[in-house]
Amino acid sequence: MDFAFDVISADQHDQLVALYEPLARAVRGLIDASIHTGVDEQTIRDAQSAIESVTQTLESTRHDGYRTLRVAESGRPVAWANAVIGVRNPIAPPLTIHHNADATRCWSEFSLGAPYEGPPGRVHGGVCALVLDHLLGEVASEGLTKPRFTGTISVKYLRATPLGELRAEAGIERVEGVKTFVRGFIADAEGITAEAEGVFIEPAWARDAG
Repeated sequence: MDFAFDVISADQHDQLVALYEPLARAVRGLIDASIHTGVDEQTIRDAQSAIESVTQTLESTRHDGYRTLRVAESGRPVAWANAVIGVRNPIAPPLTIHHNADATRCWSEFSLGAPYEGPPGRVHGGVCALVLDHLLGEVASEGLTKPRFTGTISVKYLRATPLGELRAEAGIERVEGVKTFVRGFIADAEGITAEAEGVFIEPAWARDAG
C-alpha cells in the first residue's frame, strides 16, 4: 500500500496556510473558551445556536479528497488533519517541528492548555504519549519524508507534566535494516517529565519500491 498525495508548490502551501490556519486557530480558541466560560445560560444557548449555524455553513460544501498534500520543493507532507501538527485541525496544539542539519534529531517548543488536561493542572498522559509518538516518528521518517511507521513505543512517566510551556525532543539512536530506533522526551522548565523509546519500521511496500 503506497500513499499518493497531491503535490503543491511552496507558494500554494503558503496561500492555503494563510487561509485555513486562522480558522483553525479561531476554533481552537472556541474550544478553550467553552471550557472556561462562566456566562449565563441564555448566552450559552445563543452561542450554541451561532456555532451550529456556522458549522452548517462550513458543511455546505465538503472537500472529500486528500487531507494530506506534499510540497514539491521540500518533499514534506502537509498533514492538514494530523492530531499533533495539523494546520487545519483545531484539536492539534499544533506543534512546529524543527530538525537539525542531518535530520537525526528534532524538537519543538509548544504550549498545552485546558483541552489537553488529565489530572487538574496536568497534561493527560495519553496526550504526552501522542506528542512523543509524533516526535519519534518525525525523526525516524526524516521529517515525514520516508515511510517509517511506529512498530513499538514505550513511555516512562517520570512525573506529571504541567499544562503550559513545554519542549519535546527526539533523536535517532541507530538503524538496523528496516528498523529505526529512536528516543525522546518531554520537559518543562524544571526538567524531563516523560521519556519514550520506540522502533519504527519501513513497510514492505516501501522496501519493494526501493
